[in-house]
Amino acid sequence: MDTICAVSTPHGMGGIAVIRVSGDDALSIVQQRWQGKPIAEMASHTAHLGHILDSQGEILDEAVLTLFRAPNSFTGEDVVEISCHGSMWIQQQIVSTLIDAGCRAATGGEFTQRAFANGKMDLSQAEAIADVIASQSRASHHVAMNQMRGAFSRKLSTLRSQLLQFVSLIELELDFSEEDVTFADRERLTSLATNIKNVIDSLAQSYQAGNAIKNGLPVAIVGPTNAGKSTLLNTLLGDDRALVSDIKGTTRDVIEDTMVMGGTLLRFIDTAGIRESQDVIESMGIERSFKKMDEARIVLWVVDATAPIAEVEEFNKQISEHCQDKAVIAVINKVDTASAEDIVKKLNGLGIKTIEISAKQGTGVEQLKEEIIETAALPQVTDENAVIVTNARHYHALVRASEALDRTLQGLNSNLSGDLLSQDIRECMHYLGEITGEISTHEILGEIFSHFCIGK
Repeated sequence: MDTICAVSTPHGMGGIAVIRVSGDDALSIVQQRWQGKPIAEMASHTAHLGHILDSQGEILDEAVLTLFRAPNSFTGEDVVEISCHGSMWIQQQIVSTLIDAGCRAATGGEFTQRAFANGKMDLSQAEAIADVIASQSRASHHVAMNQMRGAFSRKLSTLRSQLLQFVSLIELELDFSEEDVTFADRERLTSLATNIKNVIDSLAQSYQAGNAIKNGLPVAIVGPTNAGKSTLLNTLLGDDRALVSDIKGTTRDVIEDTMVMGGTLLRFIDTAGIRESQDVIESMGIERSFKKMDEARIVLWVVDATAPIAEVEEFNKQISEHCQDKAVIAVINKVDTASAEDIVKKLNGLGIKTIEISAKQGTGVEQLKEEIIETAALPQVTDENAVIVTNARHYHALVRASEALDRTLQGLNSNLSGDLLSQDIRECMHYLGEITGEISTHEILGEIFSHFCIGK
């Protein structure tokens, strides 16, 4: 396999930068540009000070070379990491001189893809590396680390082993079908298939929470025009993220931003004010408001404390069908200008939780934040063996595996022939294998690793 190189640290200027080289000829190629202790004399996992030379033999930089000999490296190949000064010019020149010496520029995720191909990790662990890099909260970091350490892989491996035992017994019966020999007790197989399906369903059901942990729990801020939605967004974020104006209909599109609150990543979505409008652009924004409300886990309904009760009741009717199975918090805003007693009493009577605030003055905002954190109630991930699914690809594979087991259980109840049962069981194994990469295609791998950054 050819030898690849890339800058592994973030793009830009810094104190140092790391350039990674991996492949069969990594050591000989780097040696051409290295002035210092001969690489052939270096022990694996040691660091050495020296100089990097350009193609004319001139010193480019003083650098530290760290050597990882195959197979005990990240990729499973010979790997050299060059720690140089963080000048972008130096980084570019070192990569250029390595390419001149025989390297090829790495593509996105190619180092991790080689680690997968060389058996250093399975596919779910490889994907977890990207999640660790992208983690924005303690919870998302912990979930990604658990997956990278193999907690998910071990659970799937156990399930596949059980399924393999299952299908082996079924197929053994087929070999002795003419002798009417029974190896697989149908009752025991039904119990085993049910238990496996319960585990798979539990993993699939964790995806909703896992997706929120990874990408941020969606919190939609909705309400009529000029209720103070954008002011509330800015107050929560501590930044002037949304344009604020006394003119109705200022917000015509969805504005999103994230922040960590109480250890949970929240994705706040400021929506266009909901009202009857003849303006085509504003109407499109209002349509998006309803769509974002449907996608949200928490809805912050901003109510103007000065609004008549009839308007509040009418707005509740407008949004109620979009708020089913969601946590709704009515945020009574502008309490510095009017009493909210009647509105609070009315909404509490409808079973809607209320918080009184003044977004402009910051009154009640801390109480609102505490309520949001409590309402979010995402699982606290501290067990290193806990498995929460955060990847959409994994979720869809689990759903298909569960469907295959549904057919298996129906077949067992209907006393279906062993060859048909075997087909459904193997289909379940196939989908579980897709998650770990035991079954994969170049198209799937290309899609997964194309989203990785260069140098990883």
